[in-house]
Amino acid sequence: MSKETSTWYSHRVHRRVTLTRWGALGTPVLIFPTAAGDAEESERFHLIDAIGPLLEAGRVKAYSVDSVPGQVWLQENNRIDHASWIQNQFDEVIAQEIVPAIRHDCNHAEGLQIVVTGASIGALNALAPICRHPDLFSKAICMSGTYDPRRFLSGDAGAEWFRASPVHFVKTIAEDSPQLQRLRKGFVLFTHGEGRHEAPQESWDAANVLGGRGVPNRVDSWGKDWHHDWVTWRAMLPKYLDELLPR
Repeated sequence: MSKETSTWYSHRVHRRVTLTRWGALGTPVLIFPTAAGDAEESERFHLIDAIGPLLEAGRVKAYSVDSVPGQVWLQENNRIDHASWIQNQFDEVIAQEIVPAIRHDCNHAEGLQIVVTGASIGALNALAPICRHPDLFSKAICMSGTYDPRRFLSGDAGAEWFRASPVHFVKTIAEDSPQLQRLRKGFVLFTHGEGRHEAPQESWDAANVLGGRGVPNRVDSWGKDWHHDWVTWRAMLPKYLDELLPR
């Protein structure tokens, strides 16, 4: 399986950003790491191996980018004002740097739509771009998500936080806006286990917000034998990619 890594300095987040790609053909799938993970976390924890058959069949071309917001929240500065700023700047990195890099790597294929996915905090980072940029992303697979992570942060939430948090800013999108009309043509799948350290209500709360705005979504529970762990996500991701992507 082919693999390529690119690293550059982003002035938007004042640090180097890495984008790694696996596979040569297929629908581009952008994987967001958990917590403070880097672009190669999914390979180290064998998630790339789990979707290997889809990569080899040319159905998926997988990408992953450093979890810049998680790195800042958990390792540098967890004040909610700074966390909100870095989350919004990271959104600019995704839309203005990562997406163009993926499109270039895919030879600017006409009508290219990118699928986003992630687990835990990675699910939050997958939900945010499809809600903000439904013209760039068509589907999201959000696994074991934490969609309102203020418990990890200190200080009081202000306007910047409510702009950074997808479950909050989706409520504010104008009913007649092109953004909401486009988002209603997409699809978000929320999935979780019910075992150790899982929080099923997070999925339902986020799904209810999207459903209230007419955004197609689904919630799948995998029951009490599936925990907040890579074993779960290695089973989930290939199943849902196989279901949702063209054959």
